[in-house]
Amino acid sequence: MPQNGRVEGLANRKATVRRLVLANRSRVSAANREAAGAAVAGRVAALPELAKARVVLGFAAFGAELPADPVMAWVLSSGRRLLVPFVDGPALGAAEVASLDDLAPGYRGIREPIERTPVDPGEAGVVIVPGVAFDEAGHRLGYGGGFYDSFLAELAPSIPRVGLCFDLQIVDDVPAGDHDESVGVVVTERRVIRANR
Repeated sequence: MPQNGRVEGLANRKATVRRLVLANRSRVSAANREAAGAAVAGRVAALPELAKARVVLGFAAFGAELPADPVMAWVLSSGRRLLVPFVDGPALGAAEVASLDDLAPGYRGIREPIERTPVDPGEAGVVIVPGVAFDEAGHRLGYGGGFYDSFLAELAPSIPRVGLCFDLQIVDDVPAGDHDESVGVVVTERRVIRANR
């Protein structure tokens, strides 16, 4: 198959998975969403990857995503430094926040640090990332903008990457290309999945 056909086929498969998973995710009730966010925060706090990490790069959830605030609140309450991404032109940057009150709606309404003094994301001992879908091999499907794939590609492979999502966002096989970045661990409200690659 010609290269263009392969790329188009991959994009179509991604779009199909994205549409199905987002439709399922949108049906999660507010109460179940809140409970899942709390359960995931408990599981993240127990991860061995977090034990030695003094700096954590988190993210602010938006829309129907699994609530990430409980995870970020735990990071701050544990005395660790919290970095949160912000959109800087075509790329993501990161800035430190001392409180969740230091976030305000930015790009597409997603909360970002109000003060954007850039911090090297490579300082993070763990990177926590969102995703539309994940599989048990650690492949990640984003929203299609490529922000996180480019961002993660700049970080040392030795920095653990942890994906957060509802369990219903785990699929059998995430369509992945050469430039798609994966994670080593995925945490849902029901389980911790370690990539089986």
